[in-house]
Amino acid sequence: MPKIWSQTIEAHRDAVREATVKATAALVAKHGLTGVTMSQIAKDTGIGRATLYKYFPDVESILRAWHDRQIDQHLQELVKIRDQTTGAAERLEAVLTAYAAAISHRRAHDTDIADMLHHGEHVAAAHQRLREFVEALIADAAAIGAARQDIPADELTLYSLHALAAATRLHDPAAVHRLIKTTLTGIGSVTPDSRESRT
Repeated sequence: MPKIWSQTIEAHRDAVREATVKATAALVAKHGLTGVTMSQIAKDTGIGRATLYKYFPDVESILRAWHDRQIDQHLQELVKIRDQTTGAAERLEAVLTAYAAAISHRRAHDTDIADMLHHGEHVAAAHQRLREFVEALIADAAAIGAARQDIPADELTLYSLHALAAATRLHDPAAVHRLIKTTLTGIGSVTPDSRESRT
C-alpha cells in the first residue's frame, strides 16, 4: 500500500475515533451514563452503526478512550508546569496546585465516567504514572529539606493525592486554595511566598 494512501486512511480512522469520542462525551453530559446507546452515538457521529462497531465494541470502550485522553492531557499539562517552574519546592507546589485546581473543575459527568471506569487496568496504569511523577517531585523537595524527610516519599505522595482528591467536591476557589495549603503544610513543602501569603 502506498505510504500516502496509508497515512490518509490512518488520518481518517483517527478522525472517526475523535468524532466518536466527542459525540459520546456530549451525549453522556446530556443524558447521563445509562442513557446513551451505540445507535445514538452512530447518529450523532454521522457514521453507520456497522462502521462504529469496527472501531468500538460498546459504549464503555468509547468512554475508556475518552477517559484515557483526559488523563494523558492532564499529565501532559502537569509535566509542562513542572518544566516551566524553577526550584524543587516551587515545582512541587505548582504541580499540586494545578492538579487540585483541575479536578475541582471536573463536571459531574466527568466524575461519573471516572468512577465507572475506576477499576480498569488503564486507570490503574495512569494513576501509577501520576504517583511516580508526584513522588519524584516530593523526593526532590525532600532532598533540599523543603519536604519532610522522616516519611518516605511514596507515603507522602499517597497522602497528597488522597487529600487533594477532596477538591472534586469543592467548587469554591478559596476552599480549594485552603485545601492545597493544608496539604502542602502536611508534607512540609511550603515555599517562602506561600508562608508570607498566609500571614
